[in-house]
Amino acid sequence: MKLRINYSYIAALAVSIVAALLIGAIILLISGFNPLTAYAAMLSGAFSNARHIGDVLEYAMVLCLCGVACDIGSRVGIFNVGGEGQLLLGAIVAAQIGVVLNGLSAWIVIPVAAIGAAVVGGIYALIPGWLKVKHNVNEVITTIMLNNIAEFVCEFLAKGPWKNPDNNIVAGTGNLPQTYWFTKLATGSNLTTVFFVATAMTILTWYIMQKTSTGYEMRLTGDNPRFARFLGLKTDKIVIVAMLISGMMCGLVGMFRVYGAEHIYKASISNDYYFEGLMVAMIAKYQVLPTAIISVLFAILKIGAQGMETAAGVP
Repeated sequence: MKLRINYSYIAALAVSIVAALLIGAIILLISGFNPLTAYAAMLSGAFSNARHIGDVLEYAMVLCLCGVACDIGSRVGIFNVGGEGQLLLGAIVAAQIGVVLNGLSAWIVIPVAAIGAAVVGGIYALIPGWLKVKHNVNEVITTIMLNNIAEFVCEFLAKGPWKNPDNNIVAGTGNLPQTYWFTKLATGSNLTTVFFVATAMTILTWYIMQKTSTGYEMRLTGDNPRFARFLGLKTDKIVIVAMLISGMMCGLVGMFRVYGAEHIYKASISNDYYFEGLMVAMIAKYQVLPTAIISVLFAILKIGAQGMETAAGVP
């Protein structure tokens, strides 16, 4: 299968970006700031040193995986808006596994934590997937509701049975022993070796969706489920499996956040990362490689904005 490039879409996207920058420049001028100075500070904040570049790549990694998880559901015609809840559950389960298994080898704890996060995220995604295929319940409504439930469950656990013994931490699990932290790739940055795992996951997902019969069956199920059933495809099973994999990926993102950047579960483990990843996926038209590229652009804006605030004084 040849890679088809939609040049008109790329042109429209480029025009949109330029227009957004121009509108931003007008707002900066009205607010009394020099747009050139502000944008230069933004680029400096994203690329001026290894720490900033590492933060850009780490943030892009999180957005990319969240976006790819959304891509998987979209491919079979289901809209997984519940990735935030799946991420939170994966994060808190992975964190608690590290706390409970403290003392065991990292070669045991990290795989167990990854499996635990993937399983809880996948199971949580199965609920709206099953309701969709068996009872035609709108998955957008169920996933949004399940996000709230997951948030409250995690808050209960973090404040209750799994609470950190440090009284200064109001809602959080125990701290993850340093033995289990992922290795840093850039000093002072949140970028760790899990970046390579995330890259492999993205490439593997792209390959399966674009180069295999499984990906073709998924696309056929999403585009024309009636015709897919006529051909003998088990469309219900395909949708449920896609939702399961989407949830597993979100759960793993939570685990990556705990073992890579935060080293503890707390409410701020995700600042609506999945919803930002969802925006990325929508802009990328639910295609894996464009999702990865646009994730980097979003990360540059996010990390660079912090530099623009400190260096140029732009709120």
